[in-house]
Amino acid sequence: MKPFLLEIGTEEIPARFISRGLESLKERFTQFLNDKAIDYGRITEYATPRRLAIFIDDVSEKQKDRVTELTGPPKRIAFDESGAPTNAAIGFAKSLNLELKDIRIVKTERGEYLSAVIEEKGEMTKAIFSSHLPKLIESLQFPKAMRWGNGTLKFVRPIHWILALFGSEIIPFELDGLKSGDISYGHRFISPEAIKVNNPSLYLSLLLKNHVVANTEERRRIISDGIKKIESENNCKVHEDIELLDTVTSLVEYPSVILGSFNQEYLSLPKELPVTVMKTHQKYFSVEDAGGNLLPHFIVISNTKEQNNETVRKGAERVLKARLEDARFYFVEDQKIPLWDYVEKLKTVTFQEKLGSIYEKIERIAFICSFIADKLNFERRENLLRTAMLCKADLVTGIVREFPELQGYMGMTYALNSGEDKEVASGIYEHYLPRYAGDSLPSGEIGAIISLADKVDNIASFFLLDLIPSGSEDPFALRRQAAGVITTLKNKEYPFSLDTLIETALNGLEGYAPSIKALKSSIIKFFLQRLEGILLTEGYSHDIIQAAIASKELNLRDLKQRIELLSALQESPRFPELLTAAKRVCNILSKAGPSDVKKELLRETAEKELYRTTMDVIGRLKDTDFKALFELKDPINNFFDAVMVMDKDVNIKLNRIALLFQVKKVFDHLGDFSKIEWRQID
Repeated sequence: MKPFLLEIGTEEIPARFISRGLESLKERFTQFLNDKAIDYGRITEYATPRRLAIFIDDVSEKQKDRVTELTGPPKRIAFDESGAPTNAAIGFAKSLNLELKDIRIVKTERGEYLSAVIEEKGEMTKAIFSSHLPKLIESLQFPKAMRWGNGTLKFVRPIHWILALFGSEIIPFELDGLKSGDISYGHRFISPEAIKVNNPSLYLSLLLKNHVVANTEERRRIISDGIKKIESENNCKVHEDIELLDTVTSLVEYPSVILGSFNQEYLSLPKELPVTVMKTHQKYFSVEDAGGNLLPHFIVISNTKEQNNETVRKGAERVLKARLEDARFYFVEDQKIPLWDYVEKLKTVTFQEKLGSIYEKIERIAFICSFIADKLNFERRENLLRTAMLCKADLVTGIVREFPELQGYMGMTYALNSGEDKEVASGIYEHYLPRYAGDSLPSGEIGAIISLADKVDNIASFFLLDLIPSGSEDPFALRRQAAGVITTLKNKEYPFSLDTLIETALNGLEGYAPSIKALKSSIIKFFLQRLEGILLTEGYSHDIIQAAIASKELNLRDLKQRIELLSALQESPRFPELLTAAKRVCNILSKAGPSDVKKELLRETAEKELYRTTMDVIGRLKDTDFKALFELKDPINNFFDAVMVMDKDVNIKLNRIALLFQVKKVFDHLGDFSKIEWRQID
């Protein structure tokens, strides 16, 4: 067993690509070793902006010997009546480079088949690595890849070196004209010289001597410890931001944590504005006091020695001052007119080439909001519709053009400064919620209603243009928005169905296409996929979800209640027998249609009893109690045991089918029982 090391040295990789690259590297390498039957120990990945690496403690020096048994054609096809081999037998042997005498006949459950045992002697691991590593590197997945120079290789960034060692030996191969070796490189500016690596186990220590902390978790720890030290020494609190911490960890090779300052006059700006300037544009952490108030300080993560900290601090302060000055300029300029005056400017901004301007979009949002207001008997309609017309106004302000991350927040700020009602201002901000999984939901009714209207209009609009998510591609974040609609509807427990909300959104788009009604089913299917995923994460079983979804329109308040009731019934020891009875009803009705039951045509005692019990159960069902369903089990079974449904008399037959439809309708109050799986109850 020997240690193995592969390092791919590149130009600086974007921080957001590094984790995916490492994940892909480990996945592909693990699969490769398993496929090649090579024993290996612990796998560790390393990464900096200039390198992706994988280290394995122990790798077998030789591939395992393998014995594989392959099955060929059936004996009856492989030999003719005289026992002579046919082309099928000859071809099978030839495909395996074997003689016919090496082929045997084996008995299986399906009959007699030709079979061959292939014994493969294991190759040397070094040779396998040498021939397969180039393809493995080429197969790594990133969100984006590029070509450079005259080469044909596509990779996340240009590759400058490849270090490949098995023990102390170089694994020789060539990738797009670049030869592998035993050379790595330290920090680009502090230690740019080549580093010869003789032993994979010394890799981390050699890089550290050359000012590179290759272990991602170690860099994160250094940064976190540096932040805690500054907090302790300065009696402050650095704003916790896991996303920013991950980003800066992937931006540096040799981190140093520095406290900087800016002029206190910028604290007069809305808090999120300087925070966004610091985070988004400069990758700085903002600093707060114990009460959460912003302080005129920031944290910058340097990529150099501590001796250079003062120079880095001064440079960071100078750059941040310029950015904050720009922000203040836009903030002052934007407020020279009230927010409402920006609405007219939305007519000049395109929402989508085939769907008109953003102004036309907010008119559609207002249309959907009116529908929701009617369903809710919402009293503050004037505030609702004014918020709908203002919700996108900040998109044409200077601040949001410069800092798109602040859309909604600046709209709320400008609305308040323009004298708008607080409920209107809050709704402008909250209509973007939730922005991602786990994000806050709108707390106010106006924000929730406009959030639903905006997101469902986006989904309907892009489905209309056939810009539908496929695979991992979702450029307009429609899956996230669908999940946001579902989560908001569930949280608010609104009385209208998702179906009618989608239909209303499509009605608002009627002027753009004649056949939008056909889109409703595909949009509902799209929502159902998101809904099922959400419900599964909440612990409900797949079959219960499918049963509840299939029975009625998608009123999410009622749907969750039905799922909970079905789940509770399923826990009863009597449920398997009830389910069997319900499935008997469903099976016989698969190709029939409903009709009215005629009592005078009920002749047999069993069918009369089933009808009586069904009517009695219907009268006793409650929204929160469906235990009366258990009373249908015996009458259903007695009916099928004693009554011939397909009677020779057509009228009798149709009446019995109508009776069964009446029974099924009772079960349908909860869900489609045919979709529920039978399971043993302890």
